[in-house]
Order: sequence, then C-alpha cells, then structure tokens
Amino acid sequence: MCTHPDIKAVSFVGGNAAGEYIYKTASNHGKRAQVNMGAKNHAIVMPDADKEDAINALVGACFGSAGQRCMAISVAVMVGESQQWIPEIVEKTKGLTIGIGEENKDISPMNNKAALQRAENIIASSESDGSKILLDGRKPNVPGYENGFFLGPTVIDHAGPGMPCYDDEIFAPVMVIVRANTMDEAIKLINDNEYGNGVAIFTRSGNHARKFQHEIEAGQVGINLPIPVPLPMFSFTGNKASMWGTSNFYGKGAVSFYTQWKTVTARWKEESDEAQKLQTHFPTMK
Repeated sequence: MCTHPDIKAVSFVGGNAAGEYIYKTASNHGKRAQVNMGAKNHAIVMPDADKEDAINALVGACFGSAGQRCMAISVAVMVGESQQWIPEIVEKTKGLTIGIGEENKDISPMNNKAALQRAENIIASSESDGSKILLDGRKPNVPGYENGFFLGPTVIDHAGPGMPCYDDEIFAPVMVIVRANTMDEAIKLINDNEYGNGVAIFTRSGNHARKFQHEIEAGQVGINLPIPVPLPMFSFTGNKASMWGTSNFYGKGAVSFYTQWKTVTARWKEESDEAQKLQTHFPTMK
C-alpha cells in the first residue's frame, strides 16, 4: 500500500513503530499519509475539584475497555492536597469486577497473550524502580477462565519520567499516579512527555481551566471530563508523537485528506467582443 502507484493516500491507527514506518515510506513515494499512534494521556486533579466526580471519572476512563483504547487516561497527576484522595481511588478501583463482556463485567481480558505479558513486565519493573504498587492486578482469579488473558486493575503510585510504567504506553488496566506540588509543575510534566493525544483537568476554577487549555500542548483537551474525543464534525487533533500528518482524522481535516483540490480558471467572451490582444505580461482582472 505504501508503494503501489494506484494508492494515493494511507491512513493508519496503531503503534509508533508501524506508524512511523508507514508515514515515512508512504511520504517517500509521494503519497499523503496520516498516522495516529501511541499515547500517554494525563489527567490533572486539582485540590478544588469535585472529589467524587473526579475519582469516578478517573477510574472509568482508565479501566474502561481494560485500558486498551488510545484515549484512555493512564496517568493521574495529583496536585497538592488532592494526593490525600489516592487511598479512595484505590478503594474505588478494588470494586471493579473482572470477567468476559457477556457477563457485564468491568474489566475484560487483554487482547492477546503478548500484550498481557508486556503489561505484567512493566508492572514488575515498578517493584524496583522507585514507584510503588498500591494495587496489583496480576494473575487474577477468574473462575471458568483460568487460561484467559486477564489482568486485574492495577494502581502504581510515586511514578515519574524515567520509569517504564510512566514512559511506556502500557495499553492495559493500569493507572499510574504522579504527584505534583503545583499546577505549573503538572503542566510542565505533561508538556515534557513525547505524546500529545489527549489530556484533562478536574477543577472548579475557571482560572485554572483557562490557564490549562492555553498552556497545555496536547491536542485534545478535556475540562472536567476524562476522555475528550470530539464529535465527528470536529477533527481528531492528537499531536506530537501521537500523530504524524498535516490532515487530521475526521471533520474538515478528513475531508481535506481524502479529496484532491482542483482550481479551474476560465474566460468566455461574446461573439461580438474583440479578440484579446497579444500581451506578454501576467493577465490582470479589469
């Protein structure tokens, strides 16, 4: 697809290794390319946030779909006194059920064995890198599905840059908690991350919300909502290492990506009009 002459454009959603290769190869062969890739979506929790609302939103956004969606909130940045809510986040998470979708459980199995093993290895690294596992979801007991690719909800605290649990996209039901003293510190942490897919803040302050939406670099911003996926009439606006390409997915960006613009300039004259005089300068409108 990236080299065939009949294909004019390539659109891709997936991991960075494949996405970057597809983008470079397609572009080198004169094709349009848009690739939506990895993510590490953060949510800032300010001390003035509605506690119950913020905790419910975080847990749902992190562990829904077993964390296997590109817009999942995987990092909770607890600012100041909101760090006192961490035990309540863990208790809320413990109440999630594990099983198959037909049983209407909260946490479904991982997509495949390799994905499960990768997530378990990243969790294991937190036993020695300075972070702390508050809730360990490895090897859960799921009656009737002992050989299933299940990973229970996991919460890792005291994480930060340089740790696999923070740096890597785990793509699993794992919440990574980072602590920050101030909002400025939290914003810098997020902007320093290589990804820029989605981000959120929970606050009752309009000033905090306005500062956040102006200073944050990620392309899809949520204010008191955890998964800011835009409606179809707007474009999917991930950026940085999360998105390569000049035209975004759906919305006006998608229309531009899948169409070829053409400009037609024409001149008509009445039969009675004189013929155009010979001229060598650039024609102008009179």
